[in-house]
Amino acid sequence: MQTIETPVLICGGGGAGLSASIFLSALGVESILVERHTTTSHLPKAHYLNQRTMEIFREHGIADSIYTRGSKAENMGAVAWYTSLAGDGPLDRKMIYKMDAFGGGNTSQTYARDSACRSGNYPQLRLEPLLREHAERSPLAQVRFNNELLSFEQDASGVTSTIRDGVSGETYQVRSKYLVAADRGRTSGPTLGIKLEGPTGLVDMVSTHFSADLSPYIDDDSPLIRWFINPEGGGSWGSGAIVPMGPNSYDRHSKEWVVHFAFRPDDPDFDEAAVVPRMRELFKLPNLKLEVHKVSHWIVEAVLADKYRGGRAVVIGDAAHRHPPTTGLGLNSGIQDAHSLAWKLAALVRGQATEKLLDSYEAERRPVAARNTRWALFTFMNHFVIDAGLGMIPGAPPAANAAAFATLLSNSDEGETARARAHEVIQTQRTEFTAHDLEIGFHYTSGAIVGDGTPPPPRAPMGDVYHPTTRPGHRLPHVWLEFGGKKVSTHDLCGRGRFVLFTGSKGQAWKQAATAAAERFGVELQSHIVGNGGDCVDSTGVWEKLREIGDDGAILVRPDVHVGWRVQVMPGNPGQALESALGKILGQ
Repeated sequence: MQTIETPVLICGGGGAGLSASIFLSALGVESILVERHTTTSHLPKAHYLNQRTMEIFREHGIADSIYTRGSKAENMGAVAWYTSLAGDGPLDRKMIYKMDAFGGGNTSQTYARDSACRSGNYPQLRLEPLLREHAERSPLAQVRFNNELLSFEQDASGVTSTIRDGVSGETYQVRSKYLVAADRGRTSGPTLGIKLEGPTGLVDMVSTHFSADLSPYIDDDSPLIRWFINPEGGGSWGSGAIVPMGPNSYDRHSKEWVVHFAFRPDDPDFDEAAVVPRMRELFKLPNLKLEVHKVSHWIVEAVLADKYRGGRAVVIGDAAHRHPPTTGLGLNSGIQDAHSLAWKLAALVRGQATEKLLDSYEAERRPVAARNTRWALFTFMNHFVIDAGLGMIPGAPPAANAAAFATLLSNSDEGETARARAHEVIQTQRTEFTAHDLEIGFHYTSGAIVGDGTPPPPRAPMGDVYHPTTRPGHRLPHVWLEFGGKKVSTHDLCGRGRFVLFTGSKGQAWKQAATAAAERFGVELQSHIVGNGGDCVDSTGVWEKLREIGDDGAILVRPDVHVGWRVQVMPGNPGQALESALGKILGQ
């Protein structure tokens, strides 16, 4: 049997696995990716890419393609609730409510202040081919679709995996130092003894990917998601929601769409053959011409792996956590898993770190996923609260709910009160659509960081307020600086496998310390002085407000753009302090 050697084997060619391949190549690490399917996903799946994910894609030259090919900002800045797309009844074709979402509307300035990137929208059936294209460009990566991981065994120095080539039917072995499992746990979970824990079997989501011309029935292109609630169809999930799928536009002229319905897992009324009639009934378009590409159904669950690592094998993405679709945290978390893991594997492969650094992956990422799965479940269930806020009564006859809608839409004192109540209730769904702190405010409390004993910033209970900080474990705040005569983000000076040290105008001694520390540990460590006499200019004064250190203090940023260590003032021996901190981060 043929044996191939590689530093890292990646099992799974979805969003997380392909991202891991790209990130490792950018760090100069060879890898082989195997995926049992012949192509990337044919299903729309996830589509929303939050700011942190877009920052990571910007670092790797992918963001611009997503912005060019995906939704324009003006087509994803809101979500809205409607009674129907068409119809001529007194309750038809009414917009019930519209709210800002994903950095649009009144939230646009806040989102633009806190990141160099806006959020993106690009369905997974189009994103995965783009990621595959980027992965295959690198001579360091082998991307092998139609190759299935059958089994793997570990020993003290590596992992031996058995792979079957789907074309030839032959099996071969891959000998790797590490295995990254992005296989949804199919092979990795049973082999590593990983259990996914949490509520499952909650709702059967039925997603229908179809083509149709809906442009005559849409007069507002700003909502990315349109929910339908009407007396006949029931509440939000029962009635359905539609999202444009492009491929060339994501406004009313979108050629493709996906509609989501929800059923109980044991609902006897669920029948794929009934989906098209139900769609036409939902839209109030009985003669709508449409082409169905795929009807898929999947179970809503909020589960988390009880461990992320077994020896030299680690899990990412859906193999580690699975989320309800609300808040869009599933795919984003998986890509961020890959980004967090890649620099650690690179340091291990190069001999710059010990296994303690690999331990930090679970210590850092699992608590983030735990919060995200709980949050997604909460925001999913909160849609039923919206139904109640609109006056919908579960199980009530259509006439009763129609009366509630008539009141809601009426020009009367009761109608005004009903709309005010609806506003109060629907605004609670900002936990899903403006979860700014969930998206860029997540942080690590243990792992490859050196804490400084300072308390964390406050966290908004609704998840909508992000507090920038340079506290160890947090993402470095984005600030525009002047560097080399150009306007750059603090994030542009970081990443790409580099450690970076930021200091103030009196921090010249740190540059010598950084050079010595880089030489000792064999890592790339760049230093920047922000202020008078430095190489970076804080012309707006924002960095000085956010840096939380003195002019002679220092902030050490890891390759994943999270702060690893900081000191407010220069200690007596800055070189010794920096080397001690860097050694702890690398597990030395």
